[in-house]
Parts: sequence; C-alpha cells; structure tokens
Amino acid sequence: MKAIKRRQLLGMLLCCSVVTSVSVYAEDSWWQKGLNSLKTLKADQPIASELSADDMAAAFKQALQLGSDKVVTQLAKVDGFNTDPAIHIPLPAAINQAKALLDKVGMAAAVDELELKLNRAAELATPKAQALFVEAIKTMTFDDVRAIYQGPEDSATQYFKSKMQSSLAAEMQPIVNDSLSQVGAIKVYEQLISEYKSLPFVPDLTANLNEHVVNKGMDGIFYYLAKEEAAIRKDPVQQTTVLLKKVFGSQ
Repeated sequence: MKAIKRRQLLGMLLCCSVVTSVSVYAEDSWWQKGLNSLKTLKADQPIASELSADDMAAAFKQALQLGSDKVVTQLAKVDGFNTDPAIHIPLPAAINQAKALLDKVGMAAAVDELELKLNRAAELATPKAQALFVEAIKTMTFDDVRAIYQGPEDSATQYFKSKMQSSLAAEMQPIVNDSLSQVGAIKVYEQLISEYKSLPFVPDLTANLNEHVVNKGMDGIFYYLAKEEAAIRKDPVQQTTVLLKKVFGSQ
C-alpha cells in the first residue's frame, strides 16, 4: 500500500512539473525566444534547419520598420500632434510667459491660432522622418540587432536617436520653415509681435518658431517610437508578413 501511495505521489509531482514547464514555455515571448537564439550566435549561423540568425535579424528589422511607419502615419495626419496631450506642441516659452498679458489686450485668439499652426507645421514635416528610419534600419548590423535585443525596453529608440536625430533635425528644418509659412504661422506670429511691441513698457518678445517646432516634433516622434517599440516586444506587429510569421509565429 505504501509503495502504491509513493508511486501516486511521484506521479502527481511529475505531472505538476510537466504542467509548470509548459506554462513557463507558453509565457515566453517571441522577444525572449529571439534573445535566447541570438545570445551566442554569429551572423549566418543557423538556428534551425530552415531558420538562420540572418532571418532573425531581418525579421526584427522588418518589425521595427512596420512600427516606425505606424508612428509616422499616426503623427503626420491632421491633429496628429494638436489634439494629443502627450505630444501637443505648446507655445514657445517666451510667448507663453507673455500669454496672460496678450490675452488681456485682446490677442488671445491670435495666440491660440499660433499654437494651432505650430502643431500643423509639425504634422506636415513628420513624413520626412520615414526615409531616415528606413536608412537607419537598413544600416543596422547583426551586432546592433543583438545589442537592442539585450538592452532595455527603449534600446531601438535610443539607437534611432543616436543614428538619425541630427540628420532628422536638418531634414525637418526646411520643411518646418515652409510649413510655418504654408499654414500661416509666420504671419500670425509677426502680427502678434507687432501688436505686442505697440504696448507700453513691455520687454522684448522673440521666439525661434522653426527650432521650437523641430525639437518638439522630434520629441513627439521618439516618444511614440518608444511606445511602439514596447508594443513590438510583446507582439511583432501582429506577425503581418511572411517573414515575421516564419520567424516569430507559433513554432
């Protein structure tokens, strides 16, 4: 009888062990599987009979490309910046400090219009980022991919910042400059400053609208890229392509 009970107990423990193992495996994310695969691999080294480290890197790049495309599309539409409290572009600090005075002398509408047009300019300039993301992703090495896998949750975003922030600013500046004129921000700003200067005993009021919109626009792009990267780590853009399904789909 004792022997039977001992066998039953061992059987129960074995069963629990198997269930626990299956549960842990099921909770492994595609990201963790990729990380485990890439930890000790070199480029071109096979992972499985039909899957190589190059496949992993290519699929990861594809996921990042789809994610960055999504961010650019989201922010480039009308109100992509303006109605989003997380990235809405405020007035430059100097104008914001004078806002209460400007409101009192009947310029509240002009101030609000300027703020709206700053956001419109960023929305028009954002598509310029798309080609730069493509180039940054294209030049990623296998070691870059592995470092991003092993790094913190915003590693890819930080990689993009290091590779493209200065070039993105340079690319956006002329677009923002044109956009500011196109949406009428320059005209509103000049009228605002002209009326402000007619007031007695007020300090100088100047602001670099172009620099302000470029910097805030890039902040918005990278803010949502970090959010998208976190989402990609949980699910590589819903495994929408053949390559993503091959590499990150159910094995």
